[in-house]
Amino acid sequence: MLDLLNDLLWSKLLIVMLIGLGLYFTVRSRFVQFRYFGSMFRIFSEAFQRQPGQLSSFQALMLSVAGRVGAGNIAGVSVAIMLGGPGAIFWMWVVALVGMATSYFECSLAQLYKRREADGTYRGGPAFYIQHGLGQRWLGIVVSLLLLVTFGFGFNAVQSFTVASSLHDTFGLPTHISGIALVVVIGLIIFGGIKRIAKIADILVPSMAFAYIAMALFVIGGNIDQVPEVLALIVKSAFGLEPAFAGGIGAAIIMGVKRGLFSNEAGLGSAPNVAAVAQVKHPVAQGIVQSLSVFIDTIILCSCTALIILLSGVYQPGTEMAGVVLTQTAMAAVVGEWGRVFVSIALLLFVFTTLIYNYYLGENALGFFTSKRWPVQTYRVLVVGLVLWGSVQDLGTVFAFADVTMGLLAVANLVALALLFKVGLRLMKDYDSQVKAGVESPVFDPKQFADLDLDPAAWPATPPTSEPSAQAEVSNYQHQR
Repeated sequence: MLDLLNDLLWSKLLIVMLIGLGLYFTVRSRFVQFRYFGSMFRIFSEAFQRQPGQLSSFQALMLSVAGRVGAGNIAGVSVAIMLGGPGAIFWMWVVALVGMATSYFECSLAQLYKRREADGTYRGGPAFYIQHGLGQRWLGIVVSLLLLVTFGFGFNAVQSFTVASSLHDTFGLPTHISGIALVVVIGLIIFGGIKRIAKIADILVPSMAFAYIAMALFVIGGNIDQVPEVLALIVKSAFGLEPAFAGGIGAAIIMGVKRGLFSNEAGLGSAPNVAAVAQVKHPVAQGIVQSLSVFIDTIILCSCTALIILLSGVYQPGTEMAGVVLTQTAMAAVVGEWGRVFVSIALLLFVFTTLIYNYYLGENALGFFTSKRWPVQTYRVLVVGLVLWGSVQDLGTVFAFADVTMGLLAVANLVALALLFKVGLRLMKDYDSQVKAGVESPVFDPKQFADLDLDPAAWPATPPTSEPSAQAEVSNYQHQR
């Protein structure tokens, strides 16, 4: 049944939707992810600013990067190469580049339709822009349930499987022991709340990402003469032009799209939940920042893993090494056995934040349709159970389960994005026009969107986060208009 659903979703429906809608969003937005690529870093510098008790845009970005960076970057890439050949990496790049536009729109919409809670914090995501943007609460509940199952259960099982198999390969640790240890750790921290998670992610995410990139650069630098040949292999294999992978173009595309989405989550509807909790001057600013996390995840980190594997010479067509073991073996072949230990430790840090992030997304989704405490307690028990279950399963089972739930969630979210695209485009034009008028930091004016079902507590008529100079620029712009 899992194989049947996966075949229907991935070989027919989602390839068209992910790449097709991503290209449509890219073209209609005049390549927004490239137009504002340079501005991402300027906006990023402003992302540290926050009001007391609120998450900064930077913290929201680190949370989403924490969720994206994990098993997908280390195990997911090796699975893509193992089952789809080196050409799968090319299609991962394609999914990421067009997915940056998709992520931009879904995160901007999440900011636009966010709601302010009684304690002053914000909540939002696909369920909220579906209910308040499309007026379809039932579909919002369906998306929330799919989000809960995908991240709380499916993705956490994949993460625990990856860690357990990594530690078993490196230290010979039985997988059930790793599973029990993970259960103890996640059980102790899931009661900490979103602010504690943000503080942990602030430190761990940049540290682990830079350490992994540094190691990859060391490997690439030592084999720099082979890099052009490896890049040519990836491109040729993507179109079936490499003799060893001729006829494998279909597998390359399917695995590239699958593992690309699993890694960067662009269009999946996960990042908008975190993007919505930040306090920003304009919804588009957070959309721009969040699209940067897709670039970091796939174009940088996944490419690092792919180059490590392909430069090592360990990978051969038909290899039977599964998941993270291939990455670890490749690293060990280049730098020695300590490289295997390094990958295990890096993976532990990646998975640590990802497990917390996945749990938070599930609990946030649960809160959309119930405020009772017993479902939350039940959910926590099930999360712990799935973490243990994933650690003792095989590669095919955990990925098949995650792929089905991820596919269904992506379909529902992409349909909603397509229906709300005009609103997203209107929001983008408002931001563009302010930039064109010389406003350095555009500010959202809810009066210009009075026809939409927005929360006046989340978007007051006089934004409290705007500095006087920015307010003056915007007032002058509105007067000119």
